[in-house]
Amino acid sequence: MPIAPSRLSLLTDLYELTMAAGYFERRLEARATFALFVRSLPPRRGFLLACGIEAALDYIEQLSFSGEEIGYLRQLPAFRTVSSRFFDFLGRLRFEGDVAAVAEGTAVFAGEPILQISAPIIQAQIVETYLLSVVNFETLIATKAARVVEAAAGRDVVEFGTRRAQGPEAGLRAARAAYLGGCAGTSNVLAGFRWGIPIAGTAAHSWTQAFPSERESFEALLKTFPQSAYLLLDTYDTLAAARMAAEFDVPIPGVRLDSGDLAALSREVRKILDRGGHRETKIMASGNLNEDKVAALVAAGTPIDSFGVGTELATSHDAPALNAIYKLVEIEAQGRIRPITKTEEGKGYFPGKKQVFRFSRSGRFDHDVLARSDEPITGARPLLQPVMRSGKRLQAAAAAQTIRAHAREQVQSLPEGVRALRNATAYRVEPSAALQELDAGVRKALGEPKNHERSAAGISRH
Repeated sequence: MPIAPSRLSLLTDLYELTMAAGYFERRLEARATFALFVRSLPPRRGFLLACGIEAALDYIEQLSFSGEEIGYLRQLPAFRTVSSRFFDFLGRLRFEGDVAAVAEGTAVFAGEPILQISAPIIQAQIVETYLLSVVNFETLIATKAARVVEAAAGRDVVEFGTRRAQGPEAGLRAARAAYLGGCAGTSNVLAGFRWGIPIAGTAAHSWTQAFPSERESFEALLKTFPQSAYLLLDTYDTLAAARMAAEFDVPIPGVRLDSGDLAALSREVRKILDRGGHRETKIMASGNLNEDKVAALVAAGTPIDSFGVGTELATSHDAPALNAIYKLVEIEAQGRIRPITKTEEGKGYFPGKKQVFRFSRSGRFDHDVLARSDEPITGARPLLQPVMRSGKRLQAAAAAQTIRAHAREQVQSLPEGVRALRNATAYRVEPSAALQELDAGVRKALGEPKNHERSAAGISRH
């Protein structure tokens, strides 16, 4: 069972807490705005589906430190020179800031804020690690799922990856993210319980092996689960198992192929089942599948009705890391607002609070403009919307089914080249003139050479 959000206060990097202590001791009473965004897209990705936002808001809303946790911090060497007042402060700490975010399941691109946090600087700082962790991972998996679903071309994809994920918590979050990304369901029962996600699965090879014969194992499964049983055919001899199953005079909901030449086997199994009068029996394929293998099976015209995808999906095997970052973009202190950026080569980003405006044409997304938050951009839809004010959610969490439908609509609205599994074309994201002017002014104030050109977070400059 995942740790409850209220018990996650120490699930952070030490330096978040040492910085918090430093801000407190030095009386830096400022309101800070941080933006969470991805610096560049992973290989072969033309887009990302923003995910993990609901989990992030749950964490923020319930952030607090127990007496036991504060006692642990007090005895750490890093805090030996910190006054007891700081620990008293931690005991009262609650998040009191504002959050703007894109809707979970929204297609996003490099440099575009997924979350924008404005709060007293200690509060905004402490939440960094958890927000990055959950948004990084769930966005990665939701995007991978969208690619596999795209490859399946209308056939169902079921997520099977919990046992291969990097730990139980990752498996649970992968199940949710995969469903939001378009999967029809998951094998993870807890995900079904918590979020109402459809769950699937009836028996493994061990079921077949536990009975004296394969026939007896199949008969027992069909008697126990007459409406949902999928017979796993490849424990011994796939085609022999199919021929034996085809002799049954009861309906067979489905069969699963988990190894071998899935294209050739699915064709032969389909013929065998049809000859035996089981034309309604569905064929599921699984076993080390990914979007490329699924696309190849679909392109070959195989009679596979659905796909079970595990390891490659729950770990995003081909691109297992996302480089989302959480950067300070603005400080407000003593009535003065100071935009913030960095100037190192390859590490730059645009300063100030921002908004993302999405332009569409003929029912498809055309391009985005990254602008200052107060710019009056017309003819486009602003993606960042207030979701929390003064530490409280502005609306209830959306149902997983609602988010999944939104994500599917987003993918279908992308240009076809951006959706491509290979050689995806880059989606156009432009900084507004006002944002570029602000950026130039901040860099000038920091003493950056006038002729120095840099690319900020993968966004083209014009």
